Amino acid sequence: MRNYKIHFIRHGLTQANLEGRYIGRTDEPLCAQGIAQIKHLMEECDYPKVSKVYTSPLMRCVQTAEMLYPNTQIKEVAELLEMDMGKFEGKTAEELKDNPDFLKWLENAVDNPPPNGEGMEDFLIRLVGALNEIILDMMENEIFDAAIVTHGGAIMALLAAVALPKMPMNEWQCAGGAGYTAITSAQMWQRDRTLEVVGYVPDGIQRLIANK
Repeated sequence: MRNYKIHFIRHGLTQANLEGRYIGRTDEPLCAQGIAQIKHLMEECDYPKVSKVYTSPLMRCVQTAEMLYPNTQIKEVAELLEMDMGKFEGKTAEELKDNPDFLKWLENAVDNPPPNGEGMEDFLIRLVGALNEIILDMMENEIFDAAIVTHGGAIMALLAAVALPKMPMNEWQCAGGAGYTAITSAQMWQRDRTLEVVGYVPDGIQRLIANK
């Protein structure tokens, strides 16, 4: 039985990332440092070859996908969007530190979604649904290696929900341009909705981090 390999890759840095702002649906491009970050990773590390790339439709993800895979089919998947941060959008933790809704969200994000934003349960349902459609597309079209370029929060939430080994969201953090490689099979996904994380992406990222 063939395995399906999926590389989850976070987009490069944006200006809001540098400023420590919560950005979900804000559609901003990679900043100069983010572009340099991706170029540096491409020079120093090896990104896997894939047959298709699935990406969030926001500019920061599409730009990252086009830089990493200029000659590969790229499909935008609306459901891969980052969480809608509602009234927290565009603000820093410092700006929100006295906001009681923000403090509740930090304490228990599952039961306290951002005002006018997206709840964690809805976020997960949307993301797992998107991943299911992607895996079905891979199965139907005999795609055995693919990349998903999306947001840090989306990667963390997805892997915490469906990946082995089982780890909490904060354990799945990754830097811009980096992420995780996972495998699944038709039986493993259809029966258990499970992926097995088998490594980091790009190849060499751990060495690069260790040498900083």
